[in-house]
Amino acid sequence: MITASEIQSVKQRFGIIGFSPLLNHAIQVAMQASPTDMTVLITGESGSGKESFSKIIHSLSVRKHGKFIAINCGAIPEGTIDSELFGHEKGSFTGAHEARKGYFEVTDGGSIFLDEIGEMPLGTQARLLRVLENGEFIKVGSSKVQKTNVRVIAATNVNLFKAVEKGKFREDLYYRLNTVPIFVPPLRERGEDIVLLFRKFTTDFSEKYKVKPVSLDEDAKTLLMKFPFPGNIRQLKNLAEQISLLEQEREIDAATLGRYLPTEQSRLPAAYTGSGSGKESSTDFSERDILYKVLFDMKKDMHELKKLVLESYQSGGINSTIINKHQNLFEDLESPVSFDESKSNVPSVNMPLVIDSNKNSNDDDLDDYEDDYEDDSIQDIIHEEDDHSLSLEKKEKEMIIRALKKHNNKRKYAAGDLGISERTLYRKIKQYDID
Repeated sequence: MITASEIQSVKQRFGIIGFSPLLNHAIQVAMQASPTDMTVLITGESGSGKESFSKIIHSLSVRKHGKFIAINCGAIPEGTIDSELFGHEKGSFTGAHEARKGYFEVTDGGSIFLDEIGEMPLGTQARLLRVLENGEFIKVGSSKVQKTNVRVIAATNVNLFKAVEKGKFREDLYYRLNTVPIFVPPLRERGEDIVLLFRKFTTDFSEKYKVKPVSLDEDAKTLLMKFPFPGNIRQLKNLAEQISLLEQEREIDAATLGRYLPTEQSRLPAAYTGSGSGKESSTDFSERDILYKVLFDMKKDMHELKKLVLESYQSGGINSTIINKHQNLFEDLESPVSFDESKSNVPSVNMPLVIDSNKNSNDDDLDDYEDDYEDDSIQDIIHEEDDHSLSLEKKEKEMIIRALKKHNNKRKYAAGDLGISERTLYRKIKQYDID
């Protein structure tokens, strides 16, 4: 039976602050699993401190004198993750000028922490499953089976069970990893731990910046504990650093603290998820899909605006009937649209658009406009949108090729030049079949 004093000793050793029952339970499970060789799956939101638990498990195990390596699976490009984890032979792929040991070979007898395991490609998942079941792996470009004795500790901030249902994560690997589950609670569920952590961070920053530590009054403490902290400990630490550096007064009240806490409107927007008729709405929209939707909506607005202009021209002005037919064009205006209904078909002086009502002198122009309008059907808009999509893909491919040529095919620098991750660049190269 693990006592409270033993849990407190582990907290002090690894710099964990707090007395939350959920936190204590997670530490207790980690301590119980440490002496064994069982695989551990640590779950929790990003920034909640999952890596600290992997260090607890390794340091309290019989492998504590072996190597410990932490790997972020989401930060390794899909094309190189197999080589990173399992190694490769010389000449096994372009750029493999010499043989290389992978992390599973290097950490033989130790522990490996696979963070963001949910980002691991399916092919690599199959290789990992073989390591977990038989302790065997094969280097990239080799046919020789090698043995390794490594304890795997995995972590994720996504729901792996839902990922299994979507076919993005292997079910057999999920159950193999989830032998000992540990849930790290988010900061908002840890109560007064938030105030203790804030005090610790502000003390550290006061020493760093050579200033007097800040303190919170009771109202500020209450406000701090009510804030949800979607970024968890990382966000709290950032908040503590801002206040320590920028505030002249060292006694912080609720009003002062509130200026540093983001409001609902200023928080990061949620990703566009769209809608679907299936069991669950798809969340796999790319940035390009969102861009196309915005462009298409703009195209429809322009089409509607053309109709408004034509109908106004034909009727001799903008009246209530026309406005009512096109109300969606005026929804974003701060003040309501005004028009003069005292005279039929006569535009109001308050309207931004004034059109000459003398039809007789403009019949030819009107005929030309009507011809142009009829040619601009919704089908033409759809075709133009398709052409625009193709041209965007063409431009994107050209930019990737130019960036690769500029940096002598070094994907790392090309990705930085394009403003995308190396992993995304690798996927684009495969998508456009770029040599």
